[in-house]
Amino acid sequence: MAKYKLEYIWLDGYEPVPNLRSKTTIKEFSKAPTLKDLPMWGFDGSSTRQAEGRSSDCLLKPVASYVDPTRENGYLVMCEVLLPDGKPHPTNSRATILDDPDTWFGFEQEYFLYRDGQPLGFPKGGWPNEPQGKFYCGVGYAAVGDIAREIVEEHLDICLEMGINHEGINAEVAKGQWEFQIFGKGSKKAADEIWLARYVLMRVCEKYGVDVEFHCKPLGKDFDWNGSGMHCNFSTKFMREKGGKKYFEKLMAAFDKYKDEHIAVYGPDNHFRLTGLHETQSIDKFSYGVADRGASIRVPHSFVNNEYKGYLEDRRPNSQGDPYKIASRVLQTIKTVPTK
Repeated sequence: MAKYKLEYIWLDGYEPVPNLRSKTTIKEFSKAPTLKDLPMWGFDGSSTRQAEGRSSDCLLKPVASYVDPTRENGYLVMCEVLLPDGKPHPTNSRATILDDPDTWFGFEQEYFLYRDGQPLGFPKGGWPNEPQGKFYCGVGYAAVGDIAREIVEEHLDICLEMGINHEGINAEVAKGQWEFQIFGKGSKKAADEIWLARYVLMRVCEKYGVDVEFHCKPLGKDFDWNGSGMHCNFSTKFMREKGGKKYFEKLMAAFDKYKDEHIAVYGPDNHFRLTGLHETQSIDKFSYGVADRGASIRVPHSFVNNEYKGYLEDRRPNSQGDPYKIASRVLQTIKTVPTK
């Protein structure tokens, strides 16, 4: 029997953005454990805004498990929060996602690396000498500084070794801003892996004395610097195999109809980011366009060229958005559109 370190990870009850929480339990197994081998666990919900002190027990249900390459015999275990009776906790947004193994999601997570209250690479108490422009996919100390690339490369390596379907990284438009992309088949997999990748990134940054800033407009709405998004690429089996212009137009009409419901779960403070500037559509409008990064929905050329089949990109979700809530809302809207 070997001892395994199981790091149980969950989302707390803070609003409007939940925090990641985690704690470790040591369990013995005769061989490497699979998800079904991992037991339920509990925690003090009164310390996470998920219960009152007089009845504080909440349950952790393992839903995804990955080897933790930074620990010997370690696993990172994503969990759903349940009530003591086994029902989903009101904060359990994962439980609201429609189960569909044929839905594919891809999330593009942007974020800033911060130290001492400002983005990495900003002069103390000031601003870079040049406006944004050269930083996007930039190379060299002037563009990306000294430790940022070290952080994002270490994060990438850990995610790949874990088995997270990490699809790439790049420096983003603003200085100190970066992006990673996660793709998953199944309605919940990509969202699970975004949360786990966020967790790993924050943990990597601890030893560098750096924080990850996920706010969608950390430099303020009045400055000419890009905000951070978490663009949501989505595709159902019907969209990939049947599609068609008529279905696409009905789908876009539904996204327009429910635009307020989408914005409500696409991350807080989005009115600072969705202004119609910096490659965004205004928060109170819905639009779509081929290769249009200023639209609510960007339609890839490949989608149109393939007889309106493939995937679409919703550019409205922001960097603080809960991917569980985003996936849930996208699927709810798609479900309202008839396929016959």
